Amino acid sequence: MKNRRSFLKKISTSAAALAIGNAAQASTEGITENKRLISDIKVRANDRIRIGLIGSGIIGHFDTDAALRVDGVELVAVCDLYIGRLVRAKEKWGKEIFTTRDYRELLAINDIDAVLICTPDHWHQKISIDAMNAGKHVYCEKPMVQKISEGMALVNSQKTTGKVFQVGSQRASSVAILEAKKILESGAIGELTYVDTYCDRSNARGAWQYSIPTDASPANIDFDTFLGGAPKVPFNAERFFRWRNYKDYGTGAAGDLIVHLLTGIHTMTGSIGPNRIFSLAELNFWKDGRDAYDLINAVMDYPEREAHPAFQVITRVNLADGSGGAGFGIKIIGTEGVIDIGWNEFTLKTLKRHSAPGFGGYDSYASFSAKQKEEFKKWYNSEYGDAKVGYSMNKEVHFEPPKGYDDRLDHLIVFFNAIRTGSAILEDASFGLRAAAPSIACNLSTERKEPILWDPEKMTLKN
Repeated sequence: MKNRRSFLKKISTSAAALAIGNAAQASTEGITENKRLISDIKVRANDRIRIGLIGSGIIGHFDTDAALRVDGVELVAVCDLYIGRLVRAKEKWGKEIFTTRDYRELLAINDIDAVLICTPDHWHQKISIDAMNAGKHVYCEKPMVQKISEGMALVNSQKTTGKVFQVGSQRASSVAILEAKKILESGAIGELTYVDTYCDRSNARGAWQYSIPTDASPANIDFDTFLGGAPKVPFNAERFFRWRNYKDYGTGAAGDLIVHLLTGIHTMTGSIGPNRIFSLAELNFWKDGRDAYDLINAVMDYPEREAHPAFQVITRVNLADGSGGAGFGIKIIGTEGVIDIGWNEFTLKTLKRHSAPGFGGYDSYASFSAKQKEEFKKWYNSEYGDAKVGYSMNKEVHFEPPKGYDDRLDHLIVFFNAIRTGSAILEDASFGLRAAAPSIACNLSTERKEPILWDPEKMTLKN
């Protein structure tokens, strides 16, 4: 960890520095200071970029809408296996949009520069590799792959083609995550010891019971192509529109949600990942024909590396949370403080430990003889005098982004900047695999009833 004082000099004008300095001076428990988060991510050029969308479902619309807010980006083609979505694409984005049910036709369009891949997980790797081989830059939704074994082929494809490839977990570009990273590196919370994370949901749509159109049928859905390499089954509209519920096509809560949590952790800590993952999972509530778990609890072991000390990650996803609160959180816990992160906001809590331990209360002092108590008091006073006892809490600092801030937009700006200027991509294929593999390993650990051993440097399973 960097020395706190030298770090403060280095970033003295940032929100992190001001917050740390003010909190350290305050020592006022129960008072919260509010800070505004300002993103440093800006559009660096406005050359025209023509994009194609492959997979025009829920996330396809979110990603495309955000992409079209970036200057110079133009949508020219959409691919989906359900005809109704192609009709909607023309309604929403223009009648001139080229539409197809065969992604290869979209990739054959020469003047498409980049594609957004928003398909079910089991198609991510193949379409990504095909797209890069066709000369397209790729923004692929998380998790990067459905199976850990698929990962290295995609990593190698990015290297050999030289195309820009970015995974679509926007946590890597979130203003909250990037500012929290600065505070963690400053040493403001002491030495990192563990990270406590969760993603809970309470309602049906949060558990992927998405709406199914009344016209869903083999006549307007290419179900055989949807299946791809998965086992062949008769047409089933629920499997098509609620594919996350099935292990044949998705990665469940692990690949959908834990990967977001790990992306944030890896971004903040600079870690390449854990080497041991142990998980327990169940299907408790949503017994609607699915086979994906609705509850996962996992522990991950992150060994010491140059970028960070050894630490543990404890993570949970519960799709049937009975509190009604649900939510998303990453709590970075250090020896002298905590960074408590929501989605795009966080609170910094720090303490100051005093030199005197104190005595009495729940303490062995109560068991001393009367004479020994007097002797101990004399020794204590000579050793510590009037020094403060225990610890005191510094002022809390709460960080909020501006109203309307969108980390998805920032993430897509990073992607398009890389295409236009050659700027660096953090969440490339290697990063994507190092976040996806430990997440997917939660499913493997549950199935095998044993810890999964992972080599984050070589990006390979060890058992």
